[in-house]
Amino acid sequence: MTAGARAPSRRRCSRSGSEFNAAVLDHLPLWLLIVVFVASGAVIWVAGVQLSKSTDAIDDRLHLGSALGGLIVLAVATNLPEIAITVTAAASGSVEVAVGNILGGIALQTVVIVILDRFGRRKKEAPPLTFRAASLTLVVEALSVVAILAVVVAGTQLPKGLDVLRLTPQAVLIVVLWIIGLLLVRRAGSHLPWHENGNAPGATPHRSGHRTRSSAGHHDSVSEGQRKRGLGRTLAVFAAAALATLVAGFFLEQSGDAASGQLGLSGLLFGATVLALATSLPEISTGLQAIRQGDDNLAISDIFGGNAFLPVLFLLAGLISGKAVLPVAKSGDIYLTAIAALLTAIYAIGLLFRPRRRVLGMGVDSLAVLIAYLLGIGGLIAVTG
Repeated sequence: MTAGARAPSRRRCSRSGSEFNAAVLDHLPLWLLIVVFVASGAVIWVAGVQLSKSTDAIDDRLHLGSALGGLIVLAVATNLPEIAITVTAAASGSVEVAVGNILGGIALQTVVIVILDRFGRRKKEAPPLTFRAASLTLVVEALSVVAILAVVVAGTQLPKGLDVLRLTPQAVLIVVLWIIGLLLVRRAGSHLPWHENGNAPGATPHRSGHRTRSSAGHHDSVSEGQRKRGLGRTLAVFAAAALATLVAGFFLEQSGDAASGQLGLSGLLFGATVLALATSLPEISTGLQAIRQGDDNLAISDIFGGNAFLPVLFLLAGLISGKAVLPVAKSGDIYLTAIAALLTAIYAIGLLFRPRRRVLGMGVDSLAVLIAYLLGIGGLIAVTG
């Protein structure tokens, strides 16, 4: 969720005298920053479990299907810290911070699927996650992400003056593509011109379309207590968990940023590794919970949904700041966007070929994504150095 280039971008803003000052916890001692960092991570983890459970219950009552549940409800909720940071940065005129916040985390967020694949098995002998998920709808989601990221890269090359009523063509096109992606996912979840509605042999048992929860998993997921709780209380739990994610995510990022500064660590490396992983806790928590509930597809859909949704925030940032946002992207931001598209494409191929073999406890596609990301981080150092 957090940008590899995000931390250095903020520090550049602070040095240049920008009104936006992200390091609001700089005055605290290092030990207290660490306490805030760990405590915020714990809150995010617990809130993520509740988000997954309540999202599943909302899906069940409103018949959204896990595709739209992951693409809209859960994806937006787990990215609330990014929304808050983007709004704050844009309101202060620091659009470069908003760009780094949006683009930098997409690649790392894709790597979260590696973690879910490696540690999210319900049975020791279970095949890799992309084999179990086995839904062409997820391939549609992945292609939507790649299409949006392609527009992002192209949009960074357009001049800054192409805006009307604070709207730029690239930001509007991204929103249009996101909406089209939602419509395609919804259609794919109900019908695709493939055998057995796109169901794959050997996948997690499911009823139809995109949802892959087994009957046993469904019983665990939507418990008797949740059924009796009612939609109103379920929505209240979801809202409370989302608010906790928003507040804790903000303090997690601020404390991590301040601690790295006091330790003298490179903002780039810290942001791309420790801080990026820590602020991806909502996706990890909700993903592992979804897998435990028997909904493998929701775990992947949450990641793809969040990655498709984040660039939509460029429209919001432009409306608030009154500036063209994408043209201010740094070389590191553009580089990470290309890496994110590559990682997403690898998983799209994995979903099509469904490798059964595990290497180092993960699927072959997850191993390829992990290697590509690590090589990409090495290249990022060269690009921004």
